[in-house]
Amino acid sequence: MDKSAHNDCCRMAANEGGATPSFTSWGGTQDPKRKTSPIGGVSLQFLVSALSVVGFLAGCGPDASAPKPTLTVEVKPAEPAVPEEIQSAAQSLLGMETQVLVFGDLAKTGKRQFVAANVVPKTPTNNQPGTIVTRAVIAENQDGQWSEIFRCDEHLKNAKGYLGLTPLSQVTGWRLQYEQDPVTGLQLYFTPLKGTGDTHVLPIGVRWNPATKRYQSLDRTYEHFLLEAPSLSEVPKSKLK
Repeated sequence: MDKSAHNDCCRMAANEGGATPSFTSWGGTQDPKRKTSPIGGVSLQFLVSALSVVGFLAGCGPDASAPKPTLTVEVKPAEPAVPEEIQSAAQSLLGMETQVLVFGDLAKTGKRQFVAANVVPKTPTNNQPGTIVTRAVIAENQDGQWSEIFRCDEHLKNAKGYLGLTPLSQVTGWRLQYEQDPVTGLQLYFTPLKGTGDTHVLPIGVRWNPATKRYQSLDRTYEHFLLEAPSLSEVPKSKLK
């Protein structure tokens, strides 16, 4: 309520107050016919009128009609649902228990791709951090058909062979991490799981190579691409630690 409205309210209260009897002198002569209260001879009617004025003034306060603040809850936008076409293609490559992790123009080539994996669910016996997978694929839409262009199972491989730094021994589980760069596109990191509590195994970086037009592994600086080997026997021995 603004100041002018408050002043009008007070003037109304003053007018009402003027119609009530004034205070009598505590030592003056009183009208014997006038009813008084036991409190020092103050008129009971006056007390009632005074209380009504006080209540009226309280209702005219600046906060009487002020709106109460409302709480707003921030709602996060829902993540885009996986298109049925992509989910169906992923299941055809890895089976029904397949989870699509990311999809879109992942390699910044203008073509649609997706990453799907068989993700190991979290249980009391599987409490390792991160996303643990047994198998993963990258597929690309080529002329309306989805084709596998990279696979992670016991090893890392593409259409040309086994990726550099892939372990020679079979790997039954991988910790998968990935990030998307606005320029270079998707980069994945595969860490072979050698055993619970082993934190010294380095991840193997995999990224799209625009020169060869395929996903290849990177050296330990994560800057230079490594060539594939057609067979495991030709893969250079790599230290996992």
